[in-house]
This record gives sequence, structure tokens and C-alpha cells, in this order.
Amino acid sequence: MIKVLVRLSFVLYFYHAFGLMRKLPAPNVLLVLSDDQDVELHGVYPLQQTWKLLSKYGTKFTNAFTSTPICCPARASLLTGQYAHNHRTINNSLSGGCNGLYWRKRFEPRSLPMLLQKNGYQTFFAGKYLNQFKGAEVPHGWDEFYGLHGNSRYYNYTLRENTKNVSFTDVYLTDLLRDKAAAFIRNSTRNHHSKPFFAMVSPPAAHAPFTPAPRHEGVFSQVRALRTPSFNAPDKSTYVALIYTYANILSIDKHWLVRSAQHLSNDSVFTIDKYFQRRWETLLAVDEMMMTLVTVLNETQCLDNTYIIYTSDNGYHLGQFAQPFDKRQPYDTDIKVPLLIRGPGVPAGRLMDMPVSLVDLTPTILEWAGLPVPNYIDGRSFKGELLQVQQKNKKQQFSKQRVLLIEYWGEGNDDTYNPACPGHRSDHLAQCTSDADCHCQDSWNNTYTCIRDFRYNLDRIYCEFRDTENFLEAYDLHQDPYQLQNIVYELLPIERALYGLLLQNLTKCTGKTCNF
Repeated sequence: MIKVLVRLSFVLYFYHAFGLMRKLPAPNVLLVLSDDQDVELHGVYPLQQTWKLLSKYGTKFTNAFTSTPICCPARASLLTGQYAHNHRTINNSLSGGCNGLYWRKRFEPRSLPMLLQKNGYQTFFAGKYLNQFKGAEVPHGWDEFYGLHGNSRYYNYTLRENTKNVSFTDVYLTDLLRDKAAAFIRNSTRNHHSKPFFAMVSPPAAHAPFTPAPRHEGVFSQVRALRTPSFNAPDKSTYVALIYTYANILSIDKHWLVRSAQHLSNDSVFTIDKYFQRRWETLLAVDEMMMTLVTVLNETQCLDNTYIIYTSDNGYHLGQFAQPFDKRQPYDTDIKVPLLIRGPGVPAGRLMDMPVSLVDLTPTILEWAGLPVPNYIDGRSFKGELLQVQQKNKKQQFSKQRVLLIEYWGEGNDDTYNPACPGHRSDHLAQCTSDADCHCQDSWNNTYTCIRDFRYNLDRIYCEFRDTENFLEAYDLHQDPYQLQNIVYELLPIERALYGLLLQNLTKCTGKTCNF
């Protein structure tokens, strides 16, 4: 027996020493990024098949957050692993850095697809890229590219299809993306010597104009928007602008933009209900797309070596605090996103309340691929935490020792003025639409930074607004999950001061200095 063991040890050493041990192939990555899909208002309900499959065989993260609750900055953060104050895409406009020259010259060349492509990965993109992308050229890092011109839509769109732009009128976009991605997976796995792939698919759902596929129209016609405790509940706090005393401060609950909301009319509530229904209906095609892609991965025998990630760029609110429908606010409806992951080393059937941000996906994917994480990346990989949870059969052991940064820059300017609504161009209000009773859902000074604090068993958010009031908000989500009661002045002065100092550091952080 001893001779056999010695001989076996010698053989294993020989194979290892001369590089003849078979290496495990590099993993594939399929990243699906939906648009404006919330968690708090049950926005994942339509994904019944996806949720069942990825929850059973993978991990569902219950504390996943965007770094900026608006499309273009959030997508730029996901692609770079950096906060918006570093990649400088701060809103959806070209002047705000969305697909601007600075982005294209400095950050695209070192984005996630570029890093993977340089290290032997086949890369594929289909769907909405960045809001100001107009199809002039294929962005850096993509071998195969089908990028939507502009913002989300479902029909009558143009795609940059590699070397040319192609327009479609009556092809439902989510279905087209499904077919493009399925074909790519089949083609890229035809032989055993194929390169690993990174495929990113970004369907328009559940973004406006909320157009479901014809086969799904009316499926949720009997559903109403979720009536949370904050639904159609405008802030009732009082404020006397000329007498800004400490007593006045204590009586104010929300910052001025939310505080300005009026009780929603019956017509507005009807519109919110209709949008809620149609948002859900748009996601049914995404659920079908996910099942098709998983089936193709299984048929091509690469499912077990593929990480599947499902998430969204930001959340969404519908009627909370009498805000009709939008994102852009620092409440969990807007900043919390779905995140489900399945793949090698990912625990199966687990709920993880470990806090993660969209900026964490790039370093995690790089580590999965066996690549180093560049020093400029602000996010932090959670590969190690997943592996330890799987090996030790424990959960939630890393969940309470982190803070996440949320930052947003108000977008109001002369160009966002809507003459069909009350007000003046010089007010610099934005997102004022007739279907929202002309309630303006953004403004030039709807600018804030927040800390989502999970340390020491906390579940808290602290926000500082850069408006004319220097307004502060804080909520204890253990006690107040709907963020109804601003507790900022119940915090000790030293707590507020420490939060302010932490925000100063985080809003200037780069790389590993962002990890608190």
C-alpha cells in the first residue's frame, strides 16, 4: 500500500512539474442588465422562471445597490468598477459625461470588456449601452456588438451592428437581443478549444415607454401598483423659509423636491397603476430570454462553467411620497437593485445579505477570470466571500461590516424646461411631464451624497444634499423600512460629524481607499 501511494505521489508530481496536469478552462460570464427594475416594489415578480432557477442553483443578494440611481452613470460604474466621481459620467446628458469624449478616450479603453478581451476572452454586447451612444463606432473592447442608439425603446430603433447601423421597425427588441445572444453562445462554443466568453445583454425592460410584447399585453391588467405606507403620502412637515430655526429643522422630514409634492389625483394614480402593470409585462419577455439563454448554455455543455449574473442599473419608484414615477431619489425603491448569481463556486439556494454595489461586479468578474484587479478600481471583489460561504456552509458572515457610497447630481438646466408645465426656464427643473400632473421629479440642485451603512449591525442611510438648505436625511431601516421618519437630528452630533467626515473621504476616494 505504501509503495502504491509513493508511486502515485511521484506520478502526480511529475505531471504537475512538467505542466501536464489538465487545467480547468477559464469560466464564461453572462451578464444580463435590465433597465430601471426595482426590488422594493416587487419588480422581480414577473421573472418567475429566472428567479426560481437562479435562486435554486445560485445566490440571491438582498442588499445590492446601485452607486448612482440613474442609467448612464450606473452603467459606466458597472463597466469600470469606479464611482461616478472618478469616471465623471454624472448624468444622462452628453455634457454630463454620458458617452462623452473623456469617457471614450480615458475610461472605455480600460473598462471590463477591454480587460477581458486583452486576456483572451471573446466579448459580446447586445442592447442598451449608454444613453448618449449614437452608433458612430463600436466602443472599445467588444468583438461582437449590437448596441442600441440612445435610450431604451421596444420598437422603431437602430442598432450599431458591428460595422454598420441597422434600423428595425416591428421587431420586438428583447426578442432580437435573445436571438443575437443565443447565436453568439452557440457560435463561440463550437469546439473544445474555443476561447472563454463574456456576454453582456441589456434589454430595455422595464424602462419607459413600457411597451410589452403583444403576447404579454394585459397579463397583469388586474394588478395595481404596490400601496406601500408611503404611497401617495406627501411630506406633511412644515417649513418657514424666513425663520430657519432649530425647531423648524426638526419639523422637516424630506428635502425640498420631495416636500413639494402634492397629493396625487385619481388620474395620476390610474396612470401609475397602468405603468406598474406594463412594466411587469415588459419583463415577461426578459424572463423568456433568460430561459432561452440558460437552455443554450446547457445544450452547448458550458452551463456549469458559466457565471450568470442578473441585475439592473437602478431601481424605480411609483407613487412613493406622492412622487409619480421615476428614480433619482436616495430611497431604497430607487437605489436597491436585484442581483442573482449562479456559477462555479457560487453557493446554491442561498440568500446573502452581504452589502454589494454595482462597482463590485467588475473586480469580482476579473477574479473569477483569474486576472488581477487594477489599482484604480473602486469596487471590491466578493469572490472570496462566496467561496468561503460555500466551503464553510455558513451564510451572512460578512454582511455587517461595510459602507456603500450613493451619489447623484441633479440634472435640471435650460434645456430640461417643459413649457407645457407651470414654472420658468430659469427654475432649472426637470422631468416635468403632463402624465405626472407636471410634478417635476428632478432639478438642478437635487444633488446629494449618501452612505448606506451596514457596520455594527446597522441598516442605516445618511444623506447630505447640496441644495440651498444643505438638507440632511437619515433613516434606520431596521425600524423604518419605508423611510417615513427622518432621524438625522436624533443622531448624536458626533455621529452626524463622523458621517460628514466619512462622506468627505468617500466622495474623493479612488481605488482601495473607497473600501470602508
